[in-house]
Amino acid sequence: MAELPSKVHLILHPISLRIRGPSVYKDDKQRTWLHLVMETGGVLQVRLLQKDIPSGHITLTTSPQTSTNMPSWWTLQLGNRYVDSMRRFWRIVHHVKEDGVEEMMLELINNS
Repeated sequence: MAELPSKVHLILHPISLRIRGPSVYKDDKQRTWLHLVMETGGVLQVRLLQKDIPSGHITLTTSPQTSTNMPSWWTLQLGNRYVDSMRRFWRIVHHVKEDGVEEMMLELINNS
């Protein structure tokens, strides 16, 4: 029997992501996503990992942002990009599911 690939590229992206706590976003299907901010060669990227976190374990944030660069929400636009609460555009670098873990990498589009 052939094994299923452990890494699958996904084309259905969350319609929206909203901040729910420090480093935690919740999507339109009520799934939680942890984020990690990275800057590579002057380009701002955000790695989002879908991880189920019981709502009792999420500390609600009083600030709409978890850092000065992080938006309070993202909304999917036509194509493979998001617009955020600061009206910046982010392209989807990749959105994969590997070994049961969903990961999406967003990159800030310059001049947005």
